[in-house]
Amino acid sequence: MRTAAFKSFKNGYYNFWFENGEELAFEEVHPRVLKQYDLQNDESLIDKDFRITFIEAGDDDNPIYVVQSLKPI
Repeated sequence: MRTAAFKSFKNGYYNFWFENGEELAFEEVHPRVLKQYDLQNDESLIDKDFRITFIEAGDDDNPIYVVQSLKPI
């Protein structure tokens, strides 16, 4: 798990900024997470810090990052 702040949902990507200054755009979020958090519409989640678990799917040439879990800090 890493710590990241949710920044936006734009153009089909869920954007998070990590504690080390890195920004990562996720193409997919586990349905369980989306049931718990309306990341596409709830503006109160912007800049909220989470403990985030994610996986890298796809292949080396075309990685896809998938959020597996979010836990508020």
